[in-house]
Amino acid sequence: MNSRILSLRSVSSLATAVSLGAISAFAAPRVIEITANDQMKFSVATIEATAGEEIKVVLKNDGTLPKEAMGHNFVLLKAGVDMTAFATAAMTAKDTDYVPAAKKGDVLASIPVLGPKKSGEVTFKAPAAGDYSFLCSFPGHYMLMKGTLKVK
Repeated sequence: MNSRILSLRSVSSLATAVSLGAISAFAAPRVIEITANDQMKFSVATIEATAGEEIKVVLKNDGTLPKEAMGHNFVLLKAGVDMTAFATAAMTAKDTDYVPAAKKGDVLASIPVLGPKKSGEVTFKAPAAGDYSFLCSFPGHYMLMKGTLKVK
């Protein structure tokens, strides 16, 4: 009888372990909150992550100037993409939130241009180990509004 109880306890422990593993597999992504402002600054310059980690970036435009004058977006580029070339091409891509169609393949994740007091978000899995640039590609902003996703 005792061996049967032990066996049921072992099965119960195994079921609990499997359930906890399933729960962690569906855990919510880690949230990174970034604010942008009328002084063309991101509140975060570096994001650290582990390869394969699910990340949700939430961007909030804390500014007060109109979207047409001081809109902000978030664009995460693939490794090795020339940020200056991307930003230069983006200057004429207003209709696609300053993510040029010809360079869409260079983007890992993005949040469209936000007006004042607006928020947007994007969820993605951190890519392979390396450094990945992110920027606001609204014309003229990338020189001040940029950062790095460092994946280990």
